Amino acid sequence: MTGSPMDIDGPAVGSEQLKNGEIDESLYSRQLYVLGHEAMKRMSSSHVLIAGLRGLGVEIAKNIALAGVKSLTLFDPAPATMSDLSSQFFLHPDDVGKPRAAVTVPRVAELNAYTPVSEHPGKSLTEDLDQLRQYQVVVLTGTPLKDQITIADYCHNSGIFVVITDIFGLFGSIYTDFGKDFAIADPTGENPVNGIVAGIDAEGLVSALDETRHGLEDGDFVTFTEVQGMEALNNSEPRKITVKGPYTFSIGDVSELGQYKRGGLYQQVKMPKTINFQPFSEQLKKPELLMSDFAKFDRPQQLHVGFQALHEFASHHDGDLPRAHSDEDAAEVFKYAQALAGEGDEKVELDEKLLRELSYQARGDLAPMAAFFGGLAAQEVLKSVSGKFHPIVQWLYFDSLESLPTSVKRSEELCKPMGTRYDGQIAVFGRDFQEKLANIKEFLVGAGAIGCEMLKNWAMIGLATGPKGKISVADMDQIEKSNLNRQFLFRPKDVGKLKSECAAEAVQAMNPDLTGKFVILPDRVGAETEHIFNEDFWEELDGVTNALDNVDARQYVDRRCVFFRKPLLDSGTLGTKGNTQVVLPSLTESYSSSQDPPEQSFPQCTLRSFPNKIDHTIAWAKEKFHQYFVGPPETVNLYITQPNYVEETLKQQGNEIPTLESIRNYLVTDKPQNVDDCIVWARKQFESEYNNAIQQLLYNFPKDSTTSSGAPFWSGPKRAPDPLRFDASNSTHMGFIVAAAHLHAFNYGLKGDTITESHCKKVMDDTIIPEFTPSSSVRIQADDNEPDPNAQPSGSNFDDNGTMQEIVSKLPPPKSLQGFKLEPVEFEKDDDTNHHIDFITAASNLRAENYAIAEADRHKTKFIAGKIIPAIATTTALVTGLVVLELYKIIDGKDDIEQYKNGFVNLALPFFGFSEPIASPKGKYVGTQGEVTIDKLWDRFEVEDITLQQFLDDFEAKGLDIMMLSSGVSLLYASFYPPSKLKDRLGLKLSQLVETISKKPIPDHQKNVIFEMTVEDTTEEDVEVPYVMLKLGK
Repeated sequence: MTGSPMDIDGPAVGSEQLKNGEIDESLYSRQLYVLGHEAMKRMSSSHVLIAGLRGLGVEIAKNIALAGVKSLTLFDPAPATMSDLSSQFFLHPDDVGKPRAAVTVPRVAELNAYTPVSEHPGKSLTEDLDQLRQYQVVVLTGTPLKDQITIADYCHNSGIFVVITDIFGLFGSIYTDFGKDFAIADPTGENPVNGIVAGIDAEGLVSALDETRHGLEDGDFVTFTEVQGMEALNNSEPRKITVKGPYTFSIGDVSELGQYKRGGLYQQVKMPKTINFQPFSEQLKKPELLMSDFAKFDRPQQLHVGFQALHEFASHHDGDLPRAHSDEDAAEVFKYAQALAGEGDEKVELDEKLLRELSYQARGDLAPMAAFFGGLAAQEVLKSVSGKFHPIVQWLYFDSLESLPTSVKRSEELCKPMGTRYDGQIAVFGRDFQEKLANIKEFLVGAGAIGCEMLKNWAMIGLATGPKGKISVADMDQIEKSNLNRQFLFRPKDVGKLKSECAAEAVQAMNPDLTGKFVILPDRVGAETEHIFNEDFWEELDGVTNALDNVDARQYVDRRCVFFRKPLLDSGTLGTKGNTQVVLPSLTESYSSSQDPPEQSFPQCTLRSFPNKIDHTIAWAKEKFHQYFVGPPETVNLYITQPNYVEETLKQQGNEIPTLESIRNYLVTDKPQNVDDCIVWARKQFESEYNNAIQQLLYNFPKDSTTSSGAPFWSGPKRAPDPLRFDASNSTHMGFIVAAAHLHAFNYGLKGDTITESHCKKVMDDTIIPEFTPSSSVRIQADDNEPDPNAQPSGSNFDDNGTMQEIVSKLPPPKSLQGFKLEPVEFEKDDDTNHHIDFITAASNLRAENYAIAEADRHKTKFIAGKIIPAIATTTALVTGLVVLELYKIIDGKDDIEQYKNGFVNLALPFFGFSEPIASPKGKYVGTQGEVTIDKLWDRFEVEDITLQQFLDDFEAKGLDIMMLSSGVSLLYASFYPPSKLKDRLGLKLSQLVETISKKPIPDHQKNVIFEMTVEDTTEEDVEVPYVMLKLGK
């Protein structure tokens, strides 16, 4: 091992990755929230070998390099061929003939300076198996079966983890072997649940407080703290639970523990799990299969035989796989499959049509399949070296035969190689379908993680490379360092540049056929940019693909797609979870048809006075951040710049005094002359929040106080706090002072260079903090169900006029402040030098200390306060592969909803679920010709710019009597209007009618107007009908 390439840490920057056990959080931020620090540290001491560098191998290499391991070694001495370019995105046409590994290594190395990448020497892995001992994991792709057996069994006996994966056209498989007694530290990756105990009975039945769902499952383990009456439960060994209902669970025998009195918290504990993997040679004969699609229950066993039959065929043909769409070769493959099917303990029933298709596609090399299995295999590698998440045990087969086109012919002649970079795809789909792909006009919304992967896939499949093809990319964001960990088209030199431009440049380099095919739109897609993304833009599109990270933008694009009747492919990821959705005109429901539950929010009373978990204190700290550094500076600037601001403010009943007080504080009382004043201000805020406010709360509600029913006031979710005494030797106390002083100084444009801990201590030594005495006049809301005692009664007017005038008299006139302005802080979570997360972490943890709540480190605080979406390249790659498999179907023009799949995956478990999309809702009305069925989502009535009278007559002829007609907020027609009111309207054209009633002209770029109407059909019943679109013919 000494002196081997595996001991070299590569670039200088890489050698510092784990200096003092630290991880570069600015780069790995989003991935850390998926894997955690411990798993990442284990990964970064691991050496990984990947053999086979066609599309699948390079996809795995890309994902592992981005994730970060100690070293990555690639092996593939075979020369690159033109057909490799079907999915190998790091090969260029001039690399053909060169060894694959030699040209791929430097390009994978660019992805992550912390992951050194090198080439494994030699012509064959089996010639010296002992060389494999330097690796923790060996990944095999495109390896003959006899070599798989030799290498996998050697690795099993040597304690080396093995992942074997292959793709043949629309078919693929993965196998894992992590040896004997493989320990999984965290099988699911879900956050451990916790809650408040309401009671524990003599039988050991635990009830959660206020009927909150405990979220536990049978077999989970929990520990307890703060239980009174059964003190022996506190901090004892984890107890296995049995779920009795959504709000109750049993912890077994508690007869020796005494009688429960009150209180208590339960906390789920993740218990490690051990698995014994069998060696490859045994698993080959008797496989343990994980289902990837429950609708194809009998397929894994058949594919297990079929894949072996392909290897058997290759062994008889100098390593060559069956020719594309060759019936002769397919018959030979089926003969081998029949022999193999009868060898095992259970005879496998074979579907000849399925195995014939497998043979037809064996030489196929599809980028989306490489993306799916590349994401999957890379995640299995990370599981093996980190012990995080449950591995695949031990085989998984997946196919997407539904993606085969039916609109074009396939034959041996049409599928044979043409010497082009798309031969791997032509082998599966044929030449004619390749031409269809090339002349598509697709719109990609977003060029982040999913966007990068999508563009890479599109480049490989040749989307939009033809004379009519075009790809429009919209993204207004610039590249940040934290993007580099999963948005693989970007490099450190691109930080600060536009994502849409850089992504397009990168994929044009991958496939020069795309040169000149991109339209870059550095704009947000929304209502405010409809003059850019106008009717002409939408009408020319063939389809839309979302690569967005927020619901509002997704819903807007979805509404546009429904309006313009364009197919939409949507997808999203959350850590190891991913989903894909297909939206098809006149077939499926749309993205907006179903909604996620609203974001969790906390009652104000809980945040202000009664927090009981760290999420509460973080939310409170974020509010304080706004109250100190954002709101008041903005208000002061309005006071200075807006004429008559005070007079306007006095009209806003309810918050006049607080608003004026904050202006006075920031312009007079607390206005710092220098940085030292900012330190004093921070020290006073500490005293006010963590000592005085708590003293006042305990004065109003002493620790021994009871409710009206006689129950202790401080019980259940209410935790009794203790005031804090400032301690300059406490790092959290000092952290608050330093961060708050810096941000206060920023508000006033003062340089904070001197705000160091030592200087702060010196300034605070000379600061006098007055003693605090609680006041009997202060009222505090005890419960969210009670009215807020400090709210201004509605209808009360200027009782406080005198107070307000007094404050106003102390304010400097705005004219005297011309040229002066404060700088509000804009919250930015990813800049570790700006003190934003430092302040929120310190402020939250001090409050947690008040209430004896377990504190959160900076990393966790940043995650919660910044509402960060955890992300990892493996899930993104896999989900994008699934999306492109659906894109094939849309381009083929399939109109059978059963052929499409919405996907749900969780790589941690691992779980795969596929379902056909939900059909769009239908309705009906009875017209003059009988019953008419309508699609409630996709249908509409389209009319030319006719008169209102003609419009009414036309609908009457359909059997629809219009009761009311409106456009926006304008009621254009109602059946109950008197003739005198209708006389002037009936003769107007619809466009004139809209402009007359709304008193606004129709904008020039607008080519249509939407009308809503209420109608009765021929049965004189109110019926729901689609909207009407007036086409203006501009």
